[in-house]
Amino acid sequence: MSTSKHIDKICCIITAVTFLLTILFMNAGKLGIQAVSAPVGYASRLFHTSTVHTIDIVMDDWDSFLANCTDEQYAECTVIIDGEAFRNVALRAKGNTSLTTVESYGNNRYSFKIEFDHYDNALNYHGLDKLCLNNIIQDNTYMKDYLTYQLMHDFDVDAPLCSYAYITVNGDDWGLYLAVEGVEEAFLQRNYGSDYGELYKPDSMNMGGGRGNGREFDMTNFELPQPSGHASPTQQAPPEPQMQQPPDHTMQSSDVSLIYTDEEFDSYANIFDNAKTDVTDSDKARLIESIRKLNSSEDISDIIDVDEVIRYFVVHNFVLNFDSYTGSMMHNYYLYEENGQLSMIPWDYNLAFGGFEDQTDAVTLVNYPIDTPVSGGTVDSRPMLAWIFSEEAYENLYHQYFAEFIAKYFENGRIDNMITSTEELIAPYVEQDPTKFCTYEEFKKGASTLKQFCLLRAESIQGQLDGTIPSTSEAQAQDTSALVDADGLSISDMGTMGDMGNIGGMGEMEHGHPPGNMEHNPPPGNMEHNSPPVDMPQGEPPEPPNQSFGR
Repeated sequence: MSTSKHIDKICCIITAVTFLLTILFMNAGKLGIQAVSAPVGYASRLFHTSTVHTIDIVMDDWDSFLANCTDEQYAECTVIIDGEAFRNVALRAKGNTSLTTVESYGNNRYSFKIEFDHYDNALNYHGLDKLCLNNIIQDNTYMKDYLTYQLMHDFDVDAPLCSYAYITVNGDDWGLYLAVEGVEEAFLQRNYGSDYGELYKPDSMNMGGGRGNGREFDMTNFELPQPSGHASPTQQAPPEPQMQQPPDHTMQSSDVSLIYTDEEFDSYANIFDNAKTDVTDSDKARLIESIRKLNSSEDISDIIDVDEVIRYFVVHNFVLNFDSYTGSMMHNYYLYEENGQLSMIPWDYNLAFGGFEDQTDAVTLVNYPIDTPVSGGTVDSRPMLAWIFSEEAYENLYHQYFAEFIAKYFENGRIDNMITSTEELIAPYVEQDPTKFCTYEEFKKGASTLKQFCLLRAESIQGQLDGTIPSTSEAQAQDTSALVDADGLSISDMGTMGDMGNIGGMGEMEHGHPPGNMEHNPPPGNMEHNSPPVDMPQGEPPEPPNQSFGR
């Protein structure tokens, strides 16, 4: 009888505690309890960076799919990732101008997007809903995207996971791609928990940036602007052919620049029409109010994730990606908003390191000023960057983080090891790649040039931080004597926007089989250079800083 009474008391206590925990869980945001990022299985599988993964696409009518790739229509297929099959998934080509560029090359090496949940909402790859397969176009190094994402992630910036994957189609070799985590629901849950905020990919409909965008934009009529820096005192870039300039609206969109206009939702159509989450009118009003405060440098610490955004721009400005928010097109970034606070998520760096504008002046690029890091505009025309220089405390923090970045990756040769080990990892796959846009020799030269560029860039930035090299374009134009000498560096060796690449690559193979005598579709574990890259994140990525949630 006594035992029964104790059991009843214990059951009552357990019930009460369970009820209290349920109330706390349901009201965590209101009570100020911080959520943590959600662990996911895909991070330690496909995005483990110690190996080159395998992805086999199985599709009944691949030739017909390729013929219609520019329509960006989904087709059903099976994908086999590292030997694990996923049926009834959707595949389409992806890209902006790169989609038509591939077509113009006469090469079918498109970038692809896999939607695991397109036909079946319950289907995913160990928690991953969307996967991008980037074709590494106009990047002879094969490393620009990969290296930038690794640097972003390792420098505490919320960035998509990525790894290399060797693609086969119906068992035949297709090529080495970069597998990138889609910045959608799985990404948001991984970084911000289940109660995440709002996600946007601001982009002018005329310039591209997503499915269906950019179809009316003709790259052949686009004149690339020069960066806001200066010409090298010892090397002059050859004159570019004059091309017809498109109307201003194709290059300038105030909302994509995050410039405040008024309170009307329609004034920010290039943001709201490209929302990646379901947004309400209250969400729109909250974002507009944050943009208003951003433009007036008001309550910056409340409406900007200061630490995150400064770290983003440190890495971004080091790698010099002008096909971005700091370039003339002002796209290729994600805007994340939560409780009125804004941050940037990096995207698309295959034209970093000077590749976007086909710059031949290595001296200008190596010494590109960190305090005026905008091409085709001014710092003031980019409010998400301008606030850093609006107050001395923020500018000092920017310089402090830049100093930490240089120390972290260059004082002990870490960046050298990262590039070397990655090159060794992927070299056999690049050599085997039957659809590559460059030759194997051009890849080796590009990787070597990338390493040299990074070392010289770090040397210049260290000089800009300690005051021995001017850190603004105006000051550099007035005094070129202290600039780091990079005349012997060929930027085009890393691949550029105008690089037509190895367009004959597809013609060198028959029925998808690669030239040469390498084993057909060798498993990564049997490749010679399959050791983990030094200093690359291994396994499950480290937890990002805690974020607060609730709307």
